[in-house]
Amino acid sequence: MSAMRQLHISEYINSYFEKSVITIGNFDGVHCGHREIFRHLKQQANVRGIPSVVVTFEPHPLAILAPDSAPPLITTPAQKTALIAESGIDCLATITFTREFSMISADTFVRNILCGSLGMRHIIIGHDYAFGRDRQGNFETLSHLGRECGFSLEDLEPVGDGDTVFSSSLARRRVAAGDMPGAAEILGRYHTISGRVVHGRQIGATLGFPTANIETHNDLIPLDGVYAVMVALDGHCFQGACNIGMNQTFGLNVSTIEIFLFDFIGDLYNRDLGICFVQRLRDGRKFPDAETLIQAISHDVTASRTVLSSANQNYVNTSALSAVRRPL
Repeated sequence: MSAMRQLHISEYINSYFEKSVITIGNFDGVHCGHREIFRHLKQQANVRGIPSVVVTFEPHPLAILAPDSAPPLITTPAQKTALIAESGIDCLATITFTREFSMISADTFVRNILCGSLGMRHIIIGHDYAFGRDRQGNFETLSHLGRECGFSLEDLEPVGDGDTVFSSSLARRRVAAGDMPGAAEILGRYHTISGRVVHGRQIGATLGFPTANIETHNDLIPLDGVYAVMVALDGHCFQGACNIGMNQTFGLNVSTIEIFLFDFIGDLYNRDLGICFVQRLRDGRKFPDAETLIQAISHDVTASRTVLSSANQNYVNTSALSAVRRPL
C-alpha cells in the first residue's frame, strides 16, 4: 500500500487532481461509521480508476465559529491522519478553517475547491451531513450542482449496531463517563491519548510505584478514576495502570494523568507515550494513610493485569498509539 498523500490547503487556486472521488467531514474520532464511508469511498475510486480523497477541516469549525460550543475532540490531528491512512485512502486534503473561509458559499466551495482544485467526479456524504455557509451544502444543493458540474452523488445511510448509531458525539459521551468498552464499540478501538512524560512530585516512587506524569495534547480525557491501560513506547507495548484526577490522599489540588508501567525499567522523562484506555477500575478517593494507599495501588495493579490479560487485542490500535507527535 502506498503512503497517503497529505495536502494542507489554505489557498484555492491550485489544481491537485484531474479527477477524484471525495468524501467530506470533520471525522473526529475516525469511528466505525467513518470507516464504512472510507471503505465505500475506496471502492468507488477503484471502480473508476481515480484517486480517493478525504476532505476535512482544521481546526474544527466550531472552535472558530462558536468556541464555547466546540466539543472536546477525540483525536489529535496526528491521530486522525494516522487512522484515516489505515483505510488505504489516497489523499487527505486538510482545509485551514478560518472565519473568512466560513463565509464562502457552498456553491463556491463545490465549484472552486472540490471540483476546481480536487477534480471531484463523485462525492459520498454521510446521512444528513451539510457544509458551507448556513449549512447550504446539503444533498439537494449537491444534486443540483452535480448536474451542472458533472459529478455524481451518494448519501450513505447511518452506520450502527442494533439501535445504536455510531457518532462522534456518542463516543465522546461514553469516554467522558468512563465507559471505555462502550466507547470502543463506537470507535472500533480503545480510546487513546498521546503525551509527553514530565516531572511530577515523585510521590509514586516513594510508595514503591514510580509513576510517569503525562502532559497531553488530547482534548478528550476520560472521567477521573483508575484505569487499566496499554502503553506504547518506542514501538513496544506495555501493560499499566493509570490514575486521572487529583491526589486526594496527599492533598494535591491539581489534576494529573499518572501512569505506572508494569515490568518496565528505565527513564521515561521527556519521552512520548500513547495510552490506550481499556477499562475503568474505580473512582479516585482519599485514603487515610500512605499504607492504605499502597494496598489500594497493589490491588489496582492486580486488577489491571487481570483485565488486560483478556483485553480485545483488535481494539488496541497501533496507528492511534503510535501517533504521538506534536499537533500539526
